[in-house]
Amino acid sequence: MERQEILKKVDHTLLAPTATWEEIRTILDDAMAYGAASACIPASYVSQAAGYVGGNLPICTVIGFPNGYSTTAAKLYETKDAIANGASEIDMVINLGFLKDKKFQETEQEIRQIRAACGSKVLKVIIETCLLTEEEKIKMCGIVTSAGADYIKTSTGFSASGATFEDVALMKAHIGSNVKIKAAGGIASFEDAEKFIRLGASRLGTSRLIHLLK
Repeated sequence: MERQEILKKVDHTLLAPTATWEEIRTILDDAMAYGAASACIPASYVSQAAGYVGGNLPICTVIGFPNGYSTTAAKLYETKDAIANGASEIDMVINLGFLKDKKFQETEQEIRQIRAACGSKVLKVIIETCLLTEEEKIKMCGIVTSAGADYIKTSTGFSASGATFEDVALMKAHIGSNVKIKAAGGIASFEDAEKFIRLGASRLGTSRLIHLLK
């Protein structure tokens, strides 16, 4: 697979708590120069970033990040605020405690509400696979499918580990036809990126691939 084809699937990402505008601007410039799918950045920079790229690059941001235990009302506010500021893609973190408590209806309802708030914008649902059992991962594939999200996403990149080949293969086997997969966290080589894509990932959350080319 050509490297340019891989980069078209990359959400070029900078979510460090210390990220400055100068660093965000570099992410935006690189994402545009190398033809990335989007730039994934903190919500506080979305408005400035959207103005900077002038419609030449989708801006993605994160909601309920990284722990997922904000109230649904707070997540809905974050979502609406981000979209009003110019975000075209939303990556939300599920309430992992709800899932562990087997509050499946509440977990799905939260995703459904954020789906509705997104309107035509892309919604990706982060399930933080490294903290889940196989049974919970499979359950979330069903919930995300039923809730109508565009993507199921492996990881925040801020927990114990990131995407694994096994998790992407598991997701591919259990999601519905309406759901795509985003692998994120720890993707450090084009070889790994290509394998994630071949296993079923349509998006990759990483900053390292463009850094490698640079």
